[in-house]
Amino acid sequence: MTIFWSILLNNVLPLSVMIAIGITLQRAFSLDIKTLSKLNFYLFSPAVIFRLLYTTDLTLQLVGKVLLFFLILMLMLYGAVEITVRIRGLKGGKRATMRNSVLFYNSANYGIPLNQLAFAANPFTLSVQLLIMVMQSLVPNTYGIYSVNAHRSNGREVLRTIASQPVIYAIPLALLLHGFHIPLPGFLATPLDYVADAFFGTALVTLGVQLGSMKWSVRSLLMVDVLLSSGLRLLIGPLLATLIVWGMDLTIGIDSMMAKALIVSSAVPTSLSSVLLAVEFDNEPEFASQVVLVSTVFSIVTVTGVIYLLHV
Repeated sequence: MTIFWSILLNNVLPLSVMIAIGITLQRAFSLDIKTLSKLNFYLFSPAVIFRLLYTTDLTLQLVGKVLLFFLILMLMLYGAVEITVRIRGLKGGKRATMRNSVLFYNSANYGIPLNQLAFAANPFTLSVQLLIMVMQSLVPNTYGIYSVNAHRSNGREVLRTIASQPVIYAIPLALLLHGFHIPLPGFLATPLDYVADAFFGTALVTLGVQLGSMKWSVRSLLMVDVLLSSGLRLLIGPLLATLIVWGMDLTIGIDSMMAKALIVSSAVPTSLSSVLLAVEFDNEPEFASQVVLVSTVFSIVTVTGVIYLLHV
C-alpha cells in the first residue's frame, strides 16, 4: 500500500491538480487551445529535449540496447493496435488517433517522477528513462504528424509539416554540442532553462483546457474505444515489454535494473503528445483527451501492480 499512496500523492495527484487548473481557466476565460498547442510544439517541447540531451552523459551500449528495445516495442504495439482498429472498423482520423494513444506514452512528466520514485533516484535507471523520453518526443513529431495528416494531405505537405518541427533539429544539435563539450553561453543557457522548466506545467494546463472545452458524461468516458486504447496502453504495453526484455536477456544480455526500468517505462498512461497532435491538427481531440484522462486514472492501479510484480 505504501507504493500505491506514493504514486497517488507524488505522481497522479500533482498531474490532476495542473489539469484541473487548465479546466478551470478554460471554463472561466475560454482560452485559445491552438495557441497553447503551438507553444508546446514549437517552443517548450524542443527546449526540454535539448536540455536533457545536452546535460546527460550516455554510453553507446546503453543507447543501443534502449533503442533496440524501443524499436521492437513500437513495432509490436503497432501490430496490436492495428489488429484492434481493423476489428473495430475505425477509419481516417479516429484510426490514427487511436494508434497514437497507444504508441505515445507519458514518459516525461509521469515516467520520470515514477522512475525516480520506484528506483530511489538511481542515476542509471534515470538515464534509461531519459532515452525513452527522447524517443517518445521524436516519434510524435515525425510519425505522429504523418499519421494524423496522411488521410487528408499529400505526402509533400506532410513532409513539409514534419520538417517544420523544431524538436527534430534540437536532438542532433544537443548531441553534437554535448559530444564536443561545447558550452552554451549564459545568455542562451538561462533562457533555455526558463523555457524548459515551463514545459510540464504548460502541457498539463493545455490538456486541462482541452478537457474543459468538452461536454462530459460517464457514458462518453466508458466508450469501448476509449477503454480499448487504455487497456492496450496500460496492460498490453508492459506485457510486451516484459517479453522483449526476456528475449534480449536470452540473446544479447541485459542488466536486470535496465530491464525493470524499461518495463516500468512502458507501463505509464497515454502521453499528452496524442492530445497536442489531435488539437494542433484538428484530429479527434475529444477522443484523444478522453483516453489520456481515463488511462491516467486507471494507471493508479496498473502501474502499482507492475512495480509490485517486478519487486522493485
